[in-house]
Amino acid sequence: MSKQEKIIDAIEFEPYTPEAELETPLLKSGSELLIDAFLEENVEYIFGYPGGAVLPLYDSFYEGRIPHILYRHEQGAVHAAEGYARVSGKPGVVVVTSGPGATNTLTGIADAYSDSLPLVVITGQVATPGIGKDAFQEADLLSMTTPITKHNYQINDVKEIPRIVKEAFYVANSGRKGPVVIDFPKDMGILATDTTHDATVHTPGYQVNEEPTIDEIQKLRDYLKSSHKPLILAGAGVNFSRANDALLKFVDRHQIPVATTLHGLGALPYEHPLFLGMGGMHGSYASNMAITECDLLINFGSRFDDRLASKPDEFAKNAKIIHVDIDPSEINKIIETDLGIVADVKLVLEQLLKFEGFSFKHQSWLEEVASFKRKHPFKYSNDNDETFSKPQRAIEYIGELTNGEALVSTDVGQHQMWVAQFYPFRSHGQLITSGGLGTMGFGIPSAIGAQFAEPDSTVVTFVGDGGFQMTNQELALLKEYQLNIKVVLINNGTLGMVKQWQDKFFSQRFSHSVFNDQPDFIKLVEAYGVKTYLVDTPSVLESKLEEAFNYEGPAFIEVRISPTEPVLPMVPSGKANHEMEGLL
Repeated sequence: MSKQEKIIDAIEFEPYTPEAELETPLLKSGSELLIDAFLEENVEYIFGYPGGAVLPLYDSFYEGRIPHILYRHEQGAVHAAEGYARVSGKPGVVVVTSGPGATNTLTGIADAYSDSLPLVVITGQVATPGIGKDAFQEADLLSMTTPITKHNYQINDVKEIPRIVKEAFYVANSGRKGPVVIDFPKDMGILATDTTHDATVHTPGYQVNEEPTIDEIQKLRDYLKSSHKPLILAGAGVNFSRANDALLKFVDRHQIPVATTLHGLGALPYEHPLFLGMGGMHGSYASNMAITECDLLINFGSRFDDRLASKPDEFAKNAKIIHVDIDPSEINKIIETDLGIVADVKLVLEQLLKFEGFSFKHQSWLEEVASFKRKHPFKYSNDNDETFSKPQRAIEYIGELTNGEALVSTDVGQHQMWVAQFYPFRSHGQLITSGGLGTMGFGIPSAIGAQFAEPDSTVVTFVGDGGFQMTNQELALLKEYQLNIKVVLINNGTLGMVKQWQDKFFSQRFSHSVFNDQPDFIKLVEAYGVKTYLVDTPSVLESKLEEAFNYEGPAFIEVRISPTEPVLPMVPSGKANHEMEGLL
């Protein structure tokens, strides 16, 4: 019996007969067509986890034509693909089995959808005859993923595999990027064909506009000419379109201050004199005051989310608003604009830079903004605590050790905001974090994906003791692949951000936000074969960090901090940007 016959027999498919083979010459199975299609898209890695419904696919993976990275949980595989996509700019590819394997990806898919990350996720499905009959490990992934994907497909004809895969990659990585799901019934991996349909992408209902018009560029320039207090808001769109160099030239030519969103960090180098920091809830005083006082706000690639504009009626209320975004649905969705440009940020900036012989100087505005920066820079109290280290200093010092050039992933919580405030980001793709969905457990698997995208880069992941316990099983990959990732656990024994809000808004009723018992994290990580370092007093903080970052290989550093250390400053939810509290 041939290998193909054995596979068919294993899933109780149509019995094999020599006559059937003579009638239909079998040249390539659906699994082989999938691999071919991946190779056509230059897929570097497959992140996944096998199971019954995808055994035909995994049998094809055995040949090793594309490296497969075995994660310990399907959610971890998707977060890894997100980290890979964020850094590489290419779609991350995930393959999982049906039922619980597929449903375990939903959080990661929703996360990627919220943060505009390109993924192609292959979800196994029961064989076609069993669909809709409550077969073992059947789940309706088309219905489940419709609201959290750009598009989804189900393979119903082996001949369609090349076209659907090519189309999925195009949709995922064009326009406003995002995840695409391909539901792959088990029999589609086994059935074979000698012909395939045309793989040319034809999507008449999905058209992407990337080019701005000359009229739009001229109007933007006219708004800028009449402005006395212009401000640029740089969002994730700047980093996604690799528009950093163009933005830097534009800013330097016209001397316009820049505030960023969380995912816009790195759009302008941290040390640039016109960089004001992240704006919004835990943003800088300079950014939030500049947003309040500006008379022209040019938004390049930000969606005006509620962490930035928690009170839309008061957001930049003295300013004309120009919004440049690749997604037309974002224009006027939250903030009413005076000029909306649906286009790629990089192309808009390149068109603006073609106008020679003009520049705008706003000296009094620059002096005002500089005073904002001097008045309340990001800082933290130095209370000579001999027990707990300062997380801000740990992040600052790691920034010094890495020269601000590391790929930095985070989990979600207080440490995420401290990283945004104190790590000196220099370029696009450096910050890998869950912004829109705020997914705990994101840090470690996304760091692994980032390392696969750039094997020669230093990768640091900052995690809290809450999120760390959600996906720490992925630490197994650090030793397996000898990934030079530094895992920094900011341990306060609590769900820090939850506890901070309970402290401020719920009369210090700390309901289930304190861990009464914790594992020995050092021993836990040592069980995975990773080198460990414990910072249990401030006196050893810098020496332990130096030792860990000089170590060639994966390292884990536990930094113990006070359970009462807050993230400051803060714009309370529903307040305007200038209504900041906790300024030091």
